[in-house]
Amino acid sequence: MDAQSLQIYIVDDDRDSANSLADLLTRMGHRATGCYDASTLLELTRRDKPDCVLLDIAMKGMDGFELTQRLRTEYGDDIVLIAVTGAPPDSPSVQSTFELVDHYFVKPVDLQKLTNILALG
Repeated sequence: MDAQSLQIYIVDDDRDSANSLADLLTRMGHRATGCYDASTLLELTRRDKPDCVLLDIAMKGMDGFELTQRLRTEYGDDIVLIAVTGAPPDSPSVQSTFELVDHYFVKPVDLQKLTNILALG
């Protein structure tokens, strides 16, 4: 798959964070969409399966851990999952999520590292 045209969803209950990262990834040549809760993300993935999902861990409602479990159950390893969190990395829920995802970042996202990950497809 061409790494310059990945379908990427960003889910974060902080709308500015989701939108900013989606805008940046779109400018980098990807098809990026921001959404603000896990339920909306799951609905989007059923309509158009992404190549990658960047997800916040500490969201209201369904958190990143539960969302990651659902995505892994439904898609296995077919979607690259990247956790992005501002929560303390030593928190048990954060550590549990880190075990299920392919990559993770503590906010802010390191754009060079993210670019390298996305280039791997």
